[in-house]
Amino acid sequence: MKSGIELIKDERVRQINEEGFDASHDDEHTAGEIAMAAACYAAPKPIFHETYRGGFMEAWPWGRSWDKRAKHDRIKQLTIAGALIAAEIDRLQRPNA
Repeated sequence: MKSGIELIKDERVRQINEEGFDASHDDEHTAGEIAMAAACYAAPKPIFHETYRGGFMEAWPWGRSWDKRAKHDRIKQLTIAGALIAAEIDRLQRPNA
């Protein structure tokens, strides 16, 4: 059985090689979207935030077609969350972040 860190590493490699979510892609997301997606994947229930109009909406940062949380079991959701956190850390460590 793989450890959590091994699962996260493998998922990050998959994101880069299969999805094309490499450094140049990640660098386009400068408003915390990657970290927010990670938080949404990690949360056991949906996260909501208040809008400027006083309503509430889920914190998922991208369009619904990109939201694949429901198709994964809890381990996979947490694995994806970890890989997204790694991507955000890498993005922030690059020059000009």
